Amino acid sequence: MTDALDPAMAETLNRVLYVDDEPDIRAIVELSLRHVGGLDVRLAESGGQALEILEARLEGWTPQLILLDAVMPGMDGPATLAAIRARPTLDGVPVAFVTAMTQDSEVAAFKALGAVGVIAKPFDPLALPGRVRDVWGATIHP
Repeated sequence: MTDALDPAMAETLNRVLYVDDEPDIRAIVELSLRHVGGLDVRLAESGGQALEILEARLEGWTPQLILLDAVMPGMDGPATLAAIRARPTLDGVPVAFVTAMTQDSEVAAFKALGAVGVIAKPFDPLALPGRVRDVWGATIHP
């Protein structure tokens, strides 16, 4: 059986959790990743809701990749990443940021927090699944 928390054990990306406080962006990402990319996507509107989804693991569902908006009210992306990393059962799940904060220093700061990559906003919805798979691939073959 494949361990969903170990990317090396599951080289095909299927399950993604996307966290963003903007409903329009969540809708575009869902359409892009689900209908263009063929991925099983779950959505959260906040870091707190993302943690609830991750802890519940409804129907045995665990994401293989988590995509976080960096700037959200309440628990922002970096705080959400820290909360994910504080839970040993989620430690192996790679996390990337989807953000407009893409200056070299900002990307370096996100990676220093433990992010595996950064996807720039705005993004092309038709190209997003490929970009997500590129980030995923880098976690398997660094």
